Amino acid sequence: MKKYVRTCLIYNIMCSIIGYLGSDDAAPIIVHGLGRMEYRGYDSVGVATGSKSRITIKKGIGKVSEVNANLGLDQLHGSIGIGHTRWATHGKVTTKNAHPHLSNSGKIAIVHNGIIENFEELKSNLQNKGYKFQSETDTEVIANLIQLNFDESSDVKQSIIKTVAQLKGHYSFVVIFEDGTIVGARFHEPLIVGVGKNSYYLSSDVLGFIEKTDDAIYLDNEDFVILNDTGLHTFGFDGSSVKYQITKVSKEFADVYKGDYAHFTLKEISEQPDSISQAGNNDQIQQFVDGIKQAKNLYITGSGTSYNAAEIAKYLMSKFAKIKINTVIASELPFSPDDIESDSTLIAISQSGESADVLEAVKIAKESNANVLSIVNHLNSSLSQESSLVIGLNCGPEIGVAATKSFTSQLAILYKITDKLCNGCINPDWENISSIISQVLSNQSKIKEIAKDLKDVTDIYVLGRGIHLPIAKEAALKLKELSYIHAEGIAGGELKHGPLALMDSNVYVIIINPNDSTYNDTLNSANEIKARGAKIIGISDRESDVYDYWVEIPPIAESLYPIIEIIPIQLLAYYSALEKKTNPDYPRNLAKSVTVK
Repeated sequence: MKKYVRTCLIYNIMCSIIGYLGSDDAAPIIVHGLGRMEYRGYDSVGVATGSKSRITIKKGIGKVSEVNANLGLDQLHGSIGIGHTRWATHGKVTTKNAHPHLSNSGKIAIVHNGIIENFEELKSNLQNKGYKFQSETDTEVIANLIQLNFDESSDVKQSIIKTVAQLKGHYSFVVIFEDGTIVGARFHEPLIVGVGKNSYYLSSDVLGFIEKTDDAIYLDNEDFVILNDTGLHTFGFDGSSVKYQITKVSKEFADVYKGDYAHFTLKEISEQPDSISQAGNNDQIQQFVDGIKQAKNLYITGSGTSYNAAEIAKYLMSKFAKIKINTVIASELPFSPDDIESDSTLIAISQSGESADVLEAVKIAKESNANVLSIVNHLNSSLSQESSLVIGLNCGPEIGVAATKSFTSQLAILYKITDKLCNGCINPDWENISSIISQVLSNQSKIKEIAKDLKDVTDIYVLGRGIHLPIAKEAALKLKELSYIHAEGIAGGELKHGPLALMDSNVYVIIINPNDSTYNDTLNSANEIKARGAKIIGISDRESDVYDYWVEIPPIAESLYPIIEIIPIQLLAYYSALEKKTNPDYPRNLAKSVTVK
């Protein structure tokens, strides 16, 4: 028998799925839950309910509020139902490809998160048996496969066991049967059961049901749950009964609202004075330090923003702790698996702990007998389970798709680790750092003015040297994610090796140039850029005539500038998004965490 204890929230995975079984109308509960989880995917939305042995579906393209207003999703009848918001993988963004999907018989409906890798083979086999398909998705294959297996066995449990044995890939799904049974299955994608009074919820995120109940069961990998009028029953994929434990979910996750802020992104940027101080704890950090000191070879990996944090770690540990650490882009490791030497230590950084690329990198490292240490925001994530030691970001829910407070929390932890490794040689004053960030946040008028001038800009370059180069790359990433402006982070010393050819009067360049050891060299680069007609935005604690726009940051110790200098650029990306009439919380084509390769 397996026993599981869960203590934390899983969220921020692309697509949201939800199911409900109880005595109330399902549709309003499902629609509200989908609205709370919309940051996970927002291409399309749909709801299916069961009533009088009949399944009814409504779905459409757009956000939850839009589709609900047009179609009346919350008006569907029935006390059992499922819902879904989509981040497209297989198939274009169309109503036909939106979830839920019906089986051919109309007796089974499904919502699904993840990717079925062998869906083409399964689809072909089903077509040969006479099954027809209405969509381009891999999800519809699961619905018809369950239907085939149920028709053969007339047993819900056996049909699920047989179906999951045929599926390849990473997924979670929730299925309703016309008889009122609801089933949820998990394979490397989160699925949580909410246990209420005379009601059950199935969701990829506790935000889907936290306002209804704080009692949760975190399904383990390769488990499924059957909910019907006899109650709740959990099984392993092999059919064995599984014991479960109900966990109380922290109420902080019930309060995930924008409050007085226009967007979650701005709220989360504004929370950074507090979140950096809360990042990690001393015991966890000391354990990490001990693990690093014992490492034969040391590697660090991540994707996107987390990889930029890894680059900062490389600089800090080599300069201050005199420890050699190799950075590895998580998505590239499968193409150079021999890069991880045997018996090494890998530090994996991930906000969600569910990134497919990071998990694949960890898998490859463990095949080389590597010890895995992780820095995550979710202590019950898949990455946490694969790690021997874990440090939690402790920054609370981050709803905005573009990482902001999670990035600076990652940096704070990496600074704290390095400081212990070098016996206090950095000695960061976190109270002072928080105060400086608050100063930057209190003066946004100049940044708003610059954002107006960037409204029609097509190209922005961000220049940095030394420890500021990863920040330049992170700044470019934020601009791309939020404002859809082509942005590129470049090394100051590489200006003459190509980028200078791109400089003209139509180009804006952000110069990350605090008054430290890199100042004069970076200022020389700025002059070279200015001579070609480009407009310059200077991020610095020292004014210069070369800047067309000066964004002032307070002075701080040289090593600590990265935590400070990213803040005004996060704000610039945010306000640029507003000027371009885009939604900064939900950038097009992106999801909070990419759980497929």
